Amino acid sequence: MSTVRVGVIGAGNMGADHVNTLHRQVSGAHVTMVADIDVERAATVAGALPEARATGDPFALIADAEVDAVVVASHDTTHADLTIAAVRAGKPVLCEKPLAPTLDACVRVVHEERRVGGRGISLGFMRRFDPAYRELKDAVAAGVCGAPLLLRCVSRGVSSAAGATDELSITGSAIHEFDTVPWLLDAPITEVSWHAPRSTGAATGLRDPQLMLLRTADGALTTVEVFLNAGYGYDIRCEVAGERGTLALATPARVVTDTSRTRSYGYPADWRPRFADAYRIELQAWTDALVSGTPSPLATAEDGLAASAVAEAVITSMKNGGRTVAVHVPEL
Repeated sequence: MSTVRVGVIGAGNMGADHVNTLHRQVSGAHVTMVADIDVERAATVAGALPEARATGDPFALIADAEVDAVVVASHDTTHADLTIAAVRAGKPVLCEKPLAPTLDACVRVVHEERRVGGRGISLGFMRRFDPAYRELKDAVAAGVCGAPLLLRCVSRGVSSAAGATDELSITGSAIHEFDTVPWLLDAPITEVSWHAPRSTGAATGLRDPQLMLLRTADGALTTVEVFLNAGYGYDIRCEVAGERGTLALATPARVVTDTSRTRSYGYPADWRPRFADAYRIELQAWTDALVSGTPSPLATAEDGLAASAVAEAVITSMKNGGRTVAVHVPEL
């Protein structure tokens, strides 16, 4: 296979960005079809590409003879059914996180992948491909600051999406950290607890910010702060405190302004500028593996299952006064 014909499901911000990146920045990929429940939106995205078609039926996209591989970037609640459909059609699929919003649905997806005897599912935990996170992981693995003792992870956004809930903050945002932390430390998360300060008027029906404590099998402790309504910008931080020093992500701002006796730099409005390189590198790595017929280097369905098991334990803690809860990844 010299060129992978890709169908993208979802024409919102994430899906449209994937279409644009695949078309303009990824060699070996050709987007042939775009699906969205809003077929006019799908047509708008597909219309910017040569010979791409639009449909309102994602299952028709999966079945289409001119689609070799599928990217699922639709609503979280659709991930499991669409990924299973791609697996049954024998087509490799890159599913955005989470693999599914619930642990039971994740189990169903992994079962189906194993039933057909393949490894066709890749999961979009793109931080594994972010240059800064990769450099941080290499430094941790090299023991630059000794054994890791404490991690501090921060994920802040400008404002939450309409209808955001306590659970969505966990399954839609903190889920990144539930993959990143064990990937950085090469140790699974074994127990968790959830905490929140007093409620504010910034969002209705959502406790924000939230703080989670994670303990990994190596004995390290991690704090995860998720603040969807921080207001000032999109801000991602990660610091590793070790036995002999610390490692931390640097602020990725490219320009610093000095004026009126003040030094400042800007924050992006959302995740896309911050992780544009990560998405591009991830999509290229996925495409290269498909072209060469080699295993995908992306996170697996089992990685998605493990992250969802952590999310379920955090939600259990949230509903039980913040008590410490052990993480149980289902044995399949």
